[in-house]
Amino acid sequence: MVSRFFKLESRGTTPFREFQAGLTTFAAMAYILAVNPSILANTGMDKGALVTVTAITAAVATTLMALFTNYPIAMAPGMGINAFFTFTICLAMHVPWSEALGMVLINGVIFLSLSVSGIREKIIASIPLGLKIAVTCGVGLFIAFIGLQKGGVIVSNPATYVGPGDFTAGPVALCLAGIVLTSLLVARKVPGAIVLSILVVTVAGLFTPDGAAGRVTDLSKGVFAYPVSAAPVFWKLTFGFLRSWEKFQAALPLIFTLLLVDMFDNIGTLIGVTKRAGLLDKEGRLPRAGRALLADSIATILSALCGTSTVVSYIESASGVEAGGRTGLTAIWVAVFMLLALFLTPLILAVPACATAPALVVVGIFMMQSVVEIDMTRFEDAAPAILTIFAIPLTFSIAKGIGIGLICSVLLGIGLGKARAIPPIGYAVAAMFFLSFFKIWPFR
Repeated sequence: MVSRFFKLESRGTTPFREFQAGLTTFAAMAYILAVNPSILANTGMDKGALVTVTAITAAVATTLMALFTNYPIAMAPGMGINAFFTFTICLAMHVPWSEALGMVLINGVIFLSLSVSGIREKIIASIPLGLKIAVTCGVGLFIAFIGLQKGGVIVSNPATYVGPGDFTAGPVALCLAGIVLTSLLVARKVPGAIVLSILVVTVAGLFTPDGAAGRVTDLSKGVFAYPVSAAPVFWKLTFGFLRSWEKFQAALPLIFTLLLVDMFDNIGTLIGVTKRAGLLDKEGRLPRAGRALLADSIATILSALCGTSTVVSYIESASGVEAGGRTGLTAIWVAVFMLLALFLTPLILAVPACATAPALVVVGIFMMQSVVEIDMTRFEDAAPAILTIFAIPLTFSIAKGIGIGLICSVLLGIGLGKARAIPPIGYAVAAMFFLSFFKIWPFR
């Protein structure tokens, strides 16, 4: 019955091969169980509850994708979006995390409306390809910078803005070793390289002193336990930004950026993974794309209700495809492993920042690799792309980075006499960013 439902025979796969592929994908993306709570906890959210919510949202969303599309694509809270949620919306803009979750819900509702109406594809089509790739690269650079900062490798410096940390300190030394180890394992194509590196650094932390705090890794609370309650963050979203026009004006650019990043992330992953799996048609189009976008939209709403940043499709799903996964049964196995991991919550919480920081750096490198797809020989393509890549980490805002790049792209198009090549939606999006930058109505 399972074989018939997931059409295993027609896809040239078997139940055991799908199991292996699911295990491979889970191993490749399991780092999110430690990294996502580590990032979001900076907002004041309960870290233990975040572990539970991360696993549950990943499992439910992945199951939805499997049942809606029969694709071997796993989902979980997205890297990059969680950094935007934490460091831009909550810390830089001083928005309470409960209100930030409210913004994620609004984004999800808009996302669902755009997906059902078909407008979503038109918005994506209005953004130049080079700029779409640049957003991915800029977010990658942003994530890598955050990883180096969390690991103590880079610290603030009043003279040079940033500078090197104390490389002789135990946590910093472990972080540097973790970056090297993760890079080596990835380069040698070791399955689950990132998770394996996190485990190695965590174990090494048991024997590494950390000043008065004792050892870098503290396993005093054990390894196995029942899952931590999600109550501290579950259904805690609020909508204070809707109480006044002024607050709503300030929230609009943030919601819009969540929408853009969500769209680019999911579409890019869907196309990339399904292409590897040989699921695109002869014209390079994605069958059942509407169902996939619907699953993404529902997952976004689920994220807000459960208490985490947006859930997205994971590019690590490609590792499962390489292991032979071809159907949604691969994704179902990923969901099962996510739920089983909840019984290791004490171990996940004991993972130190110096162990998850290398994962951020390497994921950032993965995302930066897309830069080779940008046509740097054409200045009108290179300028907006490079400005976007630089602006995202330097302004510490994905929103401002996207806006700067898009405005530059539109102005260059007009100046070069190619105004008609830019669709109306492209002008509208650029105008929204322009108004927000210069604090002109309707933004403040």
